[in-house]
This record gives sequence, structure tokens and C-alpha cells, in this order.
Amino acid sequence: MSHRCFACLALAAPAVFVATLLAEDEPPKAADDLSPVASAPNIPTKTLGGREFWGDVTHFHGWRIQYNVILKHYRLIDGDDVRHAWGTREQCQAKLDEIKREKKLPKMSGEGVLLVHGITRSSKSMAGYRPPLEQAGYQVFPFDYPSTRVDLDTAADYLHQVIESLDGIERLHIVAHSMGGLVTRTYRAKHRDERLLRVVLVGSPQNGAELADLARGKANGVFKTIFGPAGQQLVTDQEGFVKKLPTPDVEFAVIAGGRPPNGFNPLIDGDDDGIVSVASTRLGGATDYFYLESLHLALNRNDAAHAAAVRFLQTGKFRAEGDPQPIPRE
Repeated sequence: MSHRCFACLALAAPAVFVATLLAEDEPPKAADDLSPVASAPNIPTKTLGGREFWGDVTHFHGWRIQYNVILKHYRLIDGDDVRHAWGTREQCQAKLDEIKREKKLPKMSGEGVLLVHGITRSSKSMAGYRPPLEQAGYQVFPFDYPSTRVDLDTAADYLHQVIESLDGIERLHIVAHSMGGLVTRTYRAKHRDERLLRVVLVGSPQNGAELADLARGKANGVFKTIFGPAGQQLVTDQEGFVKKLPTPDVEFAVIAGGRPPNGFNPLIDGDDDGIVSVASTRLGGATDYFYLESLHLALNRNDAAHAAAVRFLQTGKFRAEGDPQPIPRE
């Protein structure tokens, strides 16, 4: 696709999504704040699995309890995204406990990997990582959060609740794409779990996103409607949220996409993947760095990225041969 086409897409994006008029988010309320209708009997129903309005709070062998930031209730879905209960969190947990007993589900164990998606996406966007991770012996937990309805702090709290629910998992890692990397960094800045060992940041705007600067300046009302509170935090402002995030205190590495020398998007200076500049992906302190010629979303479908992520979690480096390419701290 030509640079001119990318410029047109970037400028036209607000018009595509302008009809998405959604309520402002607030953190999950206690169960007694829920509407009485939330206790209605459940009819098993196929769902989309949690896109934009749902945040995971519990994971167990493919079962998930999620919270809806608009309707203010919880639901329990299985690995095929079929709803088995809804109402309060306690009601959903009670149903999950009943299912555990009926199906004689064992306690979780072993080594787990959380997949953390980016803004406007869902865990489905990272499905390509799952087969190679499972083949390597990892328990995989695709994490959903309402990326356009909450700020990074709240998204990190959802991640924290899920990690707390992973009872029995002895070691944890995270593979995070795009804004998911910032959610992961925010989580680590706020919460501690000694099981978390390694993190792979894929196409993440570690220094902010130039497109967020442009969109906020030109059409902030539309931009806020589409991308919500977290989108407002993606700017490159030196005093902004992203710039103030601490460097993760666990072992981490960076995968970046681009097309040398000038990238895919003429609206971004230097090399880029169409959405995020290569320069912004480079976070000092990373123990390894892996560059691929790839568009932003295509990184999640790239076999080389999948293999590199698995190898880093196993060995602490992306490449089977050769030395790591660490990014020095400034």
C-alpha cells in the first residue's frame, strides 16, 4: 500500500468509527450496586468473548468471569465463549465452583503465559501465539479488557485480578502487543507478583504514539470517542502518563515491526510499522531486541515473531544463534 493510502487511512479513521458513541467508564462496582435484573436465570448463549465492553477478572482452565463496564454486571463464559451464568461476581464464582465439582476440574499448575492485546482489539488478535506456546508446554491465558472504555490504570487492575486468580500457576510470563505493553508496564508499576519472570513487548509505543499526538490535536472529540481514556494517554508528551511509567523490573525484550528506511506511514517520522515508530518501541533496559519487516497488526500473525517470543520465554534471548541485542538504558 502506498504512503498516500496510509495517510488517507489515518485521516479517515475517525469518520469510520464516529458512530461508536459509548458511555464513560468507571471501575467495577461492588456486587450490591448491580441492577436487580442481573440475577435473572441464565440461558446458555454464544457470545463474542468480550470485545470493548468486557474485562476479565478470573481465569480457570479456559473459563472466564468478566465484568461489563456499561451494564455493570458479571458473566461466566467457557472456552468457546458460551455464557453459563451472569449477575453478581459472587453468583458467577458460585457457578464456576459448581462446574469445577461436576467436571472434576483439577487445580491449575505449571508455567503460564498471559496474552495482552492492544487498543480496539481483543484477545482473538493474539491467537497466533497460542499454538506455539502450548506446544512449548505453557498454559496460555488470553486476557481481554475494555481497551477503549478505561484508562491504563484501570486496565492494569483488570490484569491484576486475573493474575491473582491463577492459583496453582507457579511461574508467569506476559506477551503484550501494542498498548498491551503499556498495560503490562502499568500493572508492574502498581502491583507485585513474584511469579512474573519474563515479558515480551511487541510493537508497543513505549515512548508514546505520534499518531495519538496528531489525532488529539486535529480531532480530539472524535479521537476520545473512539479510543477512550487510554487513547488520550498514548501521547508522547514528556509530562504524560507513558513517559512517567517506570522501566519494568523483570526481564523483558522488544519485538518491533517496520520497513526500512522510512517505514509504512508518512505521518510518522523515521521507520515505523504503520502505527508505531520503531524508535518508540525501543525501551532502554530490554535484554534483547528483534526487528521484523512487518505492519503493526501483522506482527501478531508473524511466525517469526511467535517463534522469537517463545524462545525468549524459554531461554532469555530471541535467536537460537548469536548474541542478544540489548537496548541500553539512557
